[in-house]
Parts: sequence; C-alpha cells; structure tokens
Amino acid sequence: MIAAVIGSVAFFIASILYILLALGLPYGEFAMGGKYRIMPTSMRYMCAFSVLIQWFAILILLQTAGLIPFIFSSGITKGLCFFFAVYLSINSVMNALSKSKKEKYIFTPLSVITAICFWVTAVLA
Repeated sequence: MIAAVIGSVAFFIASILYILLALGLPYGEFAMGGKYRIMPTSMRYMCAFSVLIQWFAILILLQTAGLIPFIFSSGITKGLCFFFAVYLSINSVMNALSKSKKEKYIFTPLSVITAICFWVTAVLA
C-alpha cells in the first residue's frame, strides 16, 4: 500500500530531526514550539525516546499495510494504527499553532501527510 510507504518515509524524516536534537545539534527551532535552539539535556532524552516511538509507529504502519510480517495480531496493529492517526492529527494542529515559523511551515505539512497516510492505511487495511 503506497500510503504506508509514504507515511513511513515522512515519519522517518521526522525521526532524523529528533535524532539530531537528541545529539545536541542546534535544530530546536524546528520542534517543540521552537523554544530551544539547542535542547537541554532532559529534553534530549525525550527526543531520543520520541525516536523509538516514531520507529515503532513506522513498524505498525508497515505491518497494518501487510508490507512486513506481523509481530502483533492484525486487530492490535490496526488499532495502534488508528491511535497513531489520531495522535498525528492532533500533532498537526499543534504544529500549525506553533510560534516557530520553521516548525509551522516545514513540519505541519509533513505531519499532515503522515496523519493522512496512517488514516488511509488504518481504514483500508
């Protein structure tokens, strides 16, 4: 399913940003409202944990679409796909309301695309 592949790539791109943030690189203007240019240490741990969740979501998306073997039952996987679709829909709104123009104009569209891909995959799978 093409939506799952597009959504996975989009979410993987977002995860790269969070890896860079976790490593202390100065890209904080693209995330979390742009409050920090360089994330404080405690926030870096949150960024690293976020990467794990994003990769788990990618796994769920690909499993729901039947592109990789199931680790969980199809019902659980589909339910988790709906969960991430809702989460990403809320995230899209939050990104659109961000005070950071970089986050608003770059990551809002990426989040919307990813949310749509999760919705399409969850509904059609």
